[in-house]
Amino acid sequence: MDKRNANSWAPNIGLDGFRKEQTAGREELLFNELHGERLIDKPHKHDFFIINLFDTASGTHTIDSIDYTIKDHQIHVLFPGQMHKWHIHAGTIGYQLMIERSFFEHFAPFFRFSFTNYQNHPVIDLTKEAFLQLHYEFESIKKELEREHSLIPLITARAGVIAAIVSREAEHVFTEFKVYQSVPRLAKFNMLIDEFFREQKQVAFYAEKLHISPNYLNILCKKYLKISATQLIHQRICIEAKRLLQSSESSIKEITFELGFADQAYFSNFFKQQTGVSPSDFREKR
Repeated sequence: MDKRNANSWAPNIGLDGFRKEQTAGREELLFNELHGERLIDKPHKHDFFIINLFDTASGTHTIDSIDYTIKDHQIHVLFPGQMHKWHIHAGTIGYQLMIERSFFEHFAPFFRFSFTNYQNHPVIDLTKEAFLQLHYEFESIKKELEREHSLIPLITARAGVIAAIVSREAEHVFTEFKVYQSVPRLAKFNMLIDEFFREQKQVAFYAEKLHISPNYLNILCKKYLKISATQLIHQRICIEAKRLLQSSESSIKEITFELGFADQAYFSNFFKQQTGVSPSDFREKR
């Protein structure tokens, strides 16, 4: 039984916690400007989506236990449940959209790849042209939110443009995004993992859903992604395990069952093989 104080767990902060600091906003969406130094030294998570656009920027943004260097002309995308903290250095200029789940669903299809792809690669470097396009859309949303009667359809359309530009830039930067574009079966495999990884950990289940053999699915993964189909499933399980260990008050035994493992020892061995540390050690070092 885990005896850590509940107050030590990473909080899950809702959108209402940021309304006093908003530059502009309405119930479904907030716009914030990021100026100067900001420090969040304890990891936390949100129940809404965040898109950060950095102009002139430096610092470190830690997302799901991975440190990313904050640089000029970047976009940072955070999905609900992702753990993060940051140290933004003085002189930084950035812009932030905080988006409720229900509103996000209106333009989510413009994110052309599996959400897991964006969660695995939450920081994307932008070309100057892409940054200027995104900056224009961010500013346009801000201006619309500042109107007395802002128009949701207009904001939704601009948010869709932002998602489309982010997807285009991601495709240019990350090889695996190009793979998912050219090999639809692998894109579908990734989405199926998102949906079923807690209950289904065998390649055969996913191969059947894709109407191909497990062997062929494995061949596709090794050829295009350079890892096995099993490793892709394990990566997704491990991401979720880290989040739960960092943010949940659940015991390791409870997390074991939540992730679909029948035995705590088996889960602990699995986690150590994937990360090099035991679940309890990872939790203590968070």
